[in-house]
Amino acid sequence: MGALLACVTAFGGALASPAAASPASRPATPPPVSDFKGVNWADPRDNYADDAVVPSGLSTSDSYATTYAKSKAIIGGFSKLGANTVRLPVNPTSVNGPFWKSYRGAIDAATAKGFKVILGYWEADNAKDGKIDDQATWNQMWARLTSAYARNSKVYFEPMNEPFGYTAQEWTDVAATWVSTYRKVPRDRMLIGGYKYSEDVKPVCADPRLKGTRLALHNYGFWHTDWTSVDQWKADFKARIGDCASRTILDEFGASMTTGLDYNGPVGTSNEIAYIQAATDTIRELGLGSVYWPGLRNGDTYSLTTLQGTGTKLSLTVNNQSGLDRLHYAWKQ
Repeated sequence: MGALLACVTAFGGALASPAAASPASRPATPPPVSDFKGVNWADPRDNYADDAVVPSGLSTSDSYATTYAKSKAIIGGFSKLGANTVRLPVNPTSVNGPFWKSYRGAIDAATAKGFKVILGYWEADNAKDGKIDDQATWNQMWARLTSAYARNSKVYFEPMNEPFGYTAQEWTDVAATWVSTYRKVPRDRMLIGGYKYSEDVKPVCADPRLKGTRLALHNYGFWHTDWTSVDQWKADFKARIGDCASRTILDEFGASMTTGLDYNGPVGTSNEIAYIQAATDTIRELGLGSVYWPGLRNGDTYSLTTLQGTGTKLSLTVNNQSGLDRLHYAWKQ
């Protein structure tokens, strides 16, 4: 592999209690979207799970203390990448069931480190129709999540990942109802996905009922495998954003990190290099928030890192230094 490998070691430390890890204060001025510099931490199953969704390295059999210790190590590794944000998956089974007692350890470890945490809902693997699976359990999940973390200024809430089963009007209706239901959450801590595969934020941005919320955009290189022009990719990104850049967080974008591509080099015939260069150029130029997919997901060729170690003695190795370099460029680091 032509990519350089860099070892990222996450150090252990004292365990914080849930209360200690849940600051109640709200920043006087909400951070701009450009302050969201993050990675996704994903289940090996791509976060679509019929049972509890479990980020790589964690287990439903772990206690809160073990989950916290493992998460502290992994979040420490993300911090050494330059990230300050992590996007974590949730589903009703994770939150309404027994895993919630320990899964809170991942959220608490991240906020204790000073990370922003985006909690996003994924539908089950046996559905994948782009719609909420079950309204009652979804409502129960969000009631529990917002009750636990509405006062924690580091925690952000994303009602649905890629709502592609709805028309634009249907989705904005769903989102507007959710926003009005959870009024105790400040709107600047709500992250509403764009239309279809979160691929176009303009319809959401234009809805006055969603004024003040953040917007979640997704974009991937495999959507146009024949595009090898950086300028073409940049134009595509901007067309999906319109005049809504100040509210937009690109919370899923990624490309191959285990195949030796040099993202700092010439594009040649690689649509992935063109895409990553365009994405990071656009993030930097427009001041977008960004959360790479994925920072860690076992078995994913897009994963920026590989998990090393056993038990709670965990660390991360970088799979492609040039990919990380491009993130640093986007993040102005």
